[in-house]
Amino acid sequence: MHNFENLLFWQKSIQLAKQVYLVCQDIPNDEKFGLISQMKRAAISISSNIAEGSGRNSNKEFNHFLGISLGSAFELQTQLILTKELNLLSSEKIESLLKEISEIQKMIYSFKNKLIM
Repeated sequence: MHNFENLLFWQKSIQLAKQVYLVCQDIPNDEKFGLISQMKRAAISISSNIAEGSGRNSNKEFNHFLGISLGSAFELQTQLILTKELNLLSSEKIESLLKEISEIQKMIYSFKNKLIM
């Protein structure tokens, strides 16, 4: 069992989710049940799956949940790119979030590889 709160990529994913919630306030309300909802769920899923996996019985199970978390990070990345393409948010806000996501993705991927060795 791992203490997820000590994992830097979990800490960063919590900060990312907070940032996503804040920038979603700037997206038009007609996207409330579409893109905004999807982005928030994907952002929350990153840290939630890290936490859930850390409490599982084996590193194999933890690795599985890290894979789900990584998938959510790529999902959020795609949604942010679409948001940028639709000009729903400023490029500066999007680029900052995309940079954070990329860093988290690399950290999760690296940890996954060390976990299964």
